[in-house]
Amino acid sequence: MEIKEFTTAFREAFGAAAPLPIVFSYSHTPAAAVGRIPRCMVGAIRAVCDGGPLTLSADNVLCGGGRLYTAFAPMADRVPTFVSEEERYKQTPEMVREHIVRMGISLSRKPYLNFVRIDRADSLGGACGVVFFATPDVLAGLCAWAFYDNNDADAVCAPFASGCCGIITLAAKENEVGGRRCFIGMLDPSARPLVPEHELTFAVPACRFREMMQTMRQSALFRRAFSVVRKRVNSPSAAGGTA
Repeated sequence: MEIKEFTTAFREAFGAAAPLPIVFSYSHTPAAAVGRIPRCMVGAIRAVCDGGPLTLSADNVLCGGGRLYTAFAPMADRVPTFVSEEERYKQTPEMVREHIVRMGISLSRKPYLNFVRIDRADSLGGACGVVFFATPDVLAGLCAWAFYDNNDADAVCAPFASGCCGIITLAAKENEVGGRRCFIGMLDPSARPLVPEHELTFAVPACRFREMMQTMRQSALFRRAFSVVRKRVNSPSAAGGTA
């Protein structure tokens, strides 16, 4: 299945109300001007669902955690203390350090991280991952699709992660090892105000997404149970956004 076929199938499965997913990849060439973005990049990434590309680099990612999770800079010394003692997301700074070390983030050799809505991507070549912004009903469909050909207990998981880590890092690291896990994200209270209140993210490593594209039409997305959910996703009273 190619990108054009996927976008057609996605619209059939989810309707017009579900935002098309975003493809992200590291590159030596920017997809857009490296402009100023707010301190937290999550809102700028969500805006790509509206159609315009986004390029991040060490020059416009200002948040210390964001620079780490985009692989543009090593962890700043203050991050563990801030996450633990200010945000209270982990009991101790040591727990934060252990978590980050375990992730094994390596600095990018490429200066740009590009985000493009999938219908505007030339191909999936070189992609790290694909991220969906999804309401609970859309998320149910995405999970059903991911479970279809993967019987592993962690086929879909929700590890501790900042908003940007859940969108970028988890899928990128999984893609590096050819893994099959998909990740529910945007459970970070600090980043949640930057996305619609009814949305979470579903990040898929590019290697897994290529597999899932081949099983999409055989999965539950095109069966009766999800057709009922699709109607609610696209009903006038639904809270879902539009692409």
